[in-house]
Amino acid sequence: MPAKPRRKSGAKRRKAAPRRAAMARAPLDLLLKGGRVVDPANAVDGLRDVGIRDGKIAAVEADIPREAAAHTHDVAGLLVLPGLIDTHAHVFEHVAGDFGLNADDVGVRSGVTTIVDQGGPSALTINGFRKFIVEASNTRVLCFISAYLVGGLHGHRYVDLYGPDGINVEALVAAARSNRDIVRGIKVHAEPGGYSRWGVAALKLAKQASRRLGIPIYIHLGTLWPEADGARIDPQRVIDEIEPLLDAGDVLAHPFTRHPSGFVSPKGEVHPLVFKAIERGVRIDVGRGGHFSFASARAVVKAGVVPFTLGADLHGYNVGKSFDNRGTWSADATAYRDRRPAATYDPSFSIYTAMSELLAIGVSELDAIKTVTANAADMLGMSGEIGTLGVGRRAELSVLALKEGDFTLKDSVGASLKTRRQFLPAFAVRNGVTVELDSPLLPGTRAPARRKHAAANAGTWVEMRHA
Repeated sequence: MPAKPRRKSGAKRRKAAPRRAAMARAPLDLLLKGGRVVDPANAVDGLRDVGIRDGKIAAVEADIPREAAAHTHDVAGLLVLPGLIDTHAHVFEHVAGDFGLNADDVGVRSGVTTIVDQGGPSALTINGFRKFIVEASNTRVLCFISAYLVGGLHGHRYVDLYGPDGINVEALVAAARSNRDIVRGIKVHAEPGGYSRWGVAALKLAKQASRRLGIPIYIHLGTLWPEADGARIDPQRVIDEIEPLLDAGDVLAHPFTRHPSGFVSPKGEVHPLVFKAIERGVRIDVGRGGHFSFASARAVVKAGVVPFTLGADLHGYNVGKSFDNRGTWSADATAYRDRRPAATYDPSFSIYTAMSELLAIGVSELDAIKTVTANAADMLGMSGEIGTLGVGRRAELSVLALKEGDFTLKDSVGASLKTRRQFLPAFAVRNGVTVELDSPLLPGTRAPARRKHAAANAGTWVEMRHA
């Protein structure tokens, strides 16, 4: 005889009844139903419904009734993740010249709820960054403050401004302490061009400030500036000298760079001190950017190094930005008007491309998701606050498709890699509000179900525009 369907025990029915009654009395504002919820911070990976009330996560359960919510998004077949965190962005718009992108274009308009500007604001400019970027954006914007007084002006073009004489430790410490809510670390460089001029003197000063503040440093590896006239530096010597200076929680960036001054030697071998640093608790951030190499990436992952976080490193130079300064400030100087007609882009990658590249080189699906959720929150000292779908936390979610098919990925040197899986963005939720993805920085990729969901639930979808 066929087995009878199992019924819930009396205790389970009694437990479920009050919960459903409570939902009926206090309806949810929004329900995401039928998706695969992956929340590494809470060890959740499975089919779940997510209920949202008053801008916060109200419930994550196997079956929340539709009648409990004012609006429902059917997300069957999609991934429902904590709001993505991009740990490497450049969004000090206008101050950084063409290098700086709009924070919401990099953030919520692209399905990313938290972004971290790496080295744009400095001790001299942090107040302007707070006023005109952090407070003016719908995205949560944090930063690793520049160790240098000049900050990220014009994309760090002028090498002579980035030596130890351009660092004032007292000013750096004071600025970071006064802005501790947004300053999560310090950005500094350690690459052959600077090393040929000053050795690791700038890094040592950044570490002084870092230790006094109790926050990490984020270190750019890989060639940035030309070497000083007449200097010839063995790129691997840079890591030899910086590794002993690092503490647990510090971050080495750009492990997959095509330049020989990163993790991988010209012979394709990972520098042995990288493993020693990781054993001490140093973290690795992808910092994808415009110098990503599949050859380097495969060598690093094959050696057993899995990146801890994944910053896309989008900036005006690697998305083909052109800007003609036609925008104008609003009357109250709180929002920049008419920026879209003034800026054009030709992006070739996004944070979703970078996540797909991790899968293609052998990183597991769960580890790839951790890099932009729980691990990123940990790097920022914000575990349990962001990067989680814990009940009571702010309702910040990113909904993605993991599409199966035949795809070709390209790195920054033109090499191709075939892959069977690709992450595509669908929509985001920020503070309980569903956000349509219309960023010009997304290179033409969307989850195919996005439009259907938007049309079916038009009452809760918004275009987030500066007013």
